[in-house]
Amino acid sequence: MARIAFILADDFEDAEFRVPYDRVKEAGHEAVIIGLEAGEPVKGKKGLEVTPEKAVRNVSSREFDALVIPGGYSPDHLRMDVDMVGFVRGFFRADKPLAAICHAPWLLVEAGIAEGRTLTSWPSLKTDLLNAGAHWVDREVVEDGNVITSRNPGDLLAFSEALLRQVEQGSARRLDAPLVPVAAWEQPSTMH
Repeated sequence: MARIAFILADDFEDAEFRVPYDRVKEAGHEAVIIGLEAGEPVKGKKGLEVTPEKAVRNVSSREFDALVIPGGYSPDHLRMDVDMVGFVRGFFRADKPLAAICHAPWLLVEAGIAEGRTLTSWPSLKTDLLNAGAHWVDREVVEDGNVITSRNPGDLLAFSEALLRQVEQGSARRLDAPLVPVAAWEQPSTMH
């Protein structure tokens, strides 16, 4: 049985929390909700209320086997907290599954782990991810090593399956970003 952390603040996307949370529990794993404060309810965009069991400052990535970051505006709140950013970075450094959906890759940028990765996200984050050095693609789910990303609630089935597969079988292989073709006007001239 794996122990999987879910990080939340107000305005999370309800389904992006609920679906992977339920899938993790159905698979027999322990799901632990972590927030900025323990015992203080946070509310999803559609009204789901969840109470974090632990405050991020009192936990370590070493205590968990994987991390799920639901989207919505929650990641924007979470990336302002140095403990939360360090918590996310800890999963990356330990090569543990790190699953971020929709707006959650904002936290990957803040933690300095987007550079050199192939990622997907909600479309409005494309420029942020490119500016952080990521290779952005528009796909249902992308697994680049231990980093799993998806675009939106419509991708939750593939997102949850990738998470559970990595928890049970280990990280996926690293993706090599495709080479960007050089524009014709940038190529050296063959005419003298």
